[in-house]
Amino acid sequence: MSAGGERSKSASQTDGKAAQNKMSEMGMKPSDFSCFDASSRFCCTLNPLQLFTFPVVFNPNLQMYVYDQENFQGRCMEINAECVSVCDMGMDRVRSLRVDCGPFVGFEQMNFCGEMFILEKGEYPRWDSWSNCQKNDYLLSFRPVRMDPEKHKICLYEVGEFKGRKMEIMDDDVPSLFSYGFTDRVGSVMVSCGTWVGYQFPGYRGSQFLLEKGEYRHFNEFGARCPQMQSIRRIRDMQWHPHGCYTVSSK
Repeated sequence: MSAGGERSKSASQTDGKAAQNKMSEMGMKPSDFSCFDASSRFCCTLNPLQLFTFPVVFNPNLQMYVYDQENFQGRCMEINAECVSVCDMGMDRVRSLRVDCGPFVGFEQMNFCGEMFILEKGEYPRWDSWSNCQKNDYLLSFRPVRMDPEKHKICLYEVGEFKGRKMEIMDDDVPSLFSYGFTDRVGSVMVSCGTWVGYQFPGYRGSQFLLEKGEYRHFNEFGARCPQMQSIRRIRDMQWHPHGCYTVSSK
């Protein structure tokens, strides 16, 4: 290999490491970019040479207080950014919490793994205030929800890779997809704008799936174990939106 080729290779490696370091400083991982909508004017491109970021919104005043016992008892700790493990901060687990300014998403395991739970402004004195179907009586990791400042639009597809029947939802919540002519099977999702949370069962019950702006080509990309989603709502962060509409396609 020529000296010029060696210099080019070295520069590429250096730029790649710089991009990775910049991404780490922002609290992001390469996998964070795999599900975003590349056709959007708010898209980013990640390659070894350059990094572009999404104009998603993190509230600069994020604030949440977590407690290691139920009913806001025991040791208390403030969280205002990503927390990959409360154990690293001297707390064995979180059994109650209060969100003063959010929203956040909490996970039952460290490193943002396991069941997830959307935590909007309010008090959560025990496990059944953040989970309404199963007993996940503690949380171990948290991160802020990436909020999109635009209105809400989402497309649900019956099959992966955006195939099968399609349901488009704009600026409204749907307590039962079946009631609006869709199925209980959602294999892929495209979020054009807004931030959403899907639920395994009707009435906003069951496992929760955070759907931030971007593309989810397979149900496991939004944290589901199977392609089952039967209700969905917006994460509005105290914003008001016009009454929504639905369109269901048979193709």
